[in-house]
Amino acid sequence: MNNEQLRERVTALHLNGVLAHWPEVVTCDWLPTLVAWEEEERTRRSLERRLRDARIGRFKPLADFDWAWPARCDRGAIEGLMELAFMAEAANVVLVGPNGVGKSTLAKNVAHQALIRGYTVKFTTAGALLGDLAALDSDAALRRRIRHYASPDLLVIDEIGYLSYSNRHADLLFELVSRRYETKSTLVTTNKAFSAWSEVFPNASCVVSLIDRLVHHSEVVAIEGESYRLKEAKERAEQRTRKPRKGKS
Repeated sequence: MNNEQLRERVTALHLNGVLAHWPEVVTCDWLPTLVAWEEEERTRRSLERRLRDARIGRFKPLADFDWAWPARCDRGAIEGLMELAFMAEAANVVLVGPNGVGKSTLAKNVAHQALIRGYTVKFTTAGALLGDLAALDSDAALRRRIRHYASPDLLVIDEIGYLSYSNRHADLLFELVSRRYETKSTLVTTNKAFSAWSEVFPNASCVVSLIDRLVHHSEVVAIEGESYRLKEAKERAEQRTRKPRKGKS
């Protein structure tokens, strides 16, 4: 690394004291090490901050995902999402499938990978997101909150379809998706086919436009199968049944 490259790194770190004494310190052996330490520490703190703000929560890593359980799941497509090429194109992702097949787990793995790559991420459920926005009475407060959800590089909206919503909720989601349209990536998980979204947002006039914004430039991955959570619950029940009971003394 030459002196000009080192100076660029110091400038990027805003180490103004070092820059002010550049002729004196540029040849010091300790300077590259100091710059590397500062870069590593800022990277670590940035990741910690973005992880905290993302609110992903606990999740099973992709390495432990049971690919054999879903009756249908395009593993290649999921692993392709982990490369994050869709984010470079500001494209969206929709994971469609019944309850318990791992949609949220897969979404959280993509979100975590984006954080590691330096992106900003926000993870939320549809219920929490729409409840948060609909609770705001002030137009100014609502605009600020929509900007909050519109700003991350990746917004993950989990569990669309588990509840039904009013026309106001539909309008708010449409506005948010429109704000992010072709500028930021949105990842959605849903247990409803798009043809059934009229059940999620009954009588909402914007449903067709909402779906159009969401699926344009998007990758839709369908997952089919029985609930993995139900499978695990049955296995735990069977283990308890097989476990020998201690005799009474």
